[in-house]
Amino acid sequence: MSTVAPSGPQASIIRFSIRYRGIVIALACILVAVGVHALGDAKLDVFPEFAPPQVSIQTEAIGLTPEQVEILVTRPIENAVNGAPGVEKLRSSSIQGLSVVTVFFASSSDIYRDRQVVAERLAAATQELPQGIEPPIMTPLTSSTSRMLVIGLTSQKRSLRELRDVADWTVRLRLLAVPGVASVTVFGADKRSIQIQVHPDELIRSRRTCNTNWPCPNRIASACAPPMRSSGSTKRCGGVNG
Repeated sequence: MSTVAPSGPQASIIRFSIRYRGIVIALACILVAVGVHALGDAKLDVFPEFAPPQVSIQTEAIGLTPEQVEILVTRPIENAVNGAPGVEKLRSSSIQGLSVVTVFFASSSDIYRDRQVVAERLAAATQELPQGIEPPIMTPLTSSTSRMLVIGLTSQKRSLRELRDVADWTVRLRLLAVPGVASVTVFGADKRSIQIQVHPDELIRSRRTCNTNWPCPNRIASACAPPMRSSGSTKRCGGVNG
């Protein structure tokens, strides 16, 4: 009984591996060593980052409509960041009380250098924003697929200010205490603030001054006069009546 030896490329590879098994084992060890070395220098994480390097900028503008946020907040930030080296495109979103600008850089750029460039541009852009607007902040450096959960708080008994306090001082702190959570961003609702309103007439009567840490360019009789903005114009000083 005669048997026919198998032929073809697969059979040739098998015969070569069996005959020169020492060379095959050495090549396999070299290949494994090269793979382990390349894995240590790889820039890809467990979940590869397919999106280009991007920096997200969020600015809170409480009390402004979407149109006002677009004109007074989003456009100045876009103009300041648009000329940065390596910027490929910009995307922005303006909603009530919040401006979000996303800056996309070239895929070959260094994300840490890109964030430094954006931070320098934001330092100059902050001076052009209207008074009362929160300084722009860059969101933490995370993967584009790392947004795991979006939570909204609603209530029929609590006000928006109370919901914001619960989100800031209860929900946010508990989420940050969870292992693996990088950041928690809270926006919207009514942020609690302290406003001190003075009566200039009472200050004059009591011979007291208004010493403040916020801009107060106008002083009338040792009292702090609030700034006034008008949408019209007048030719005489008497045309402005308090």
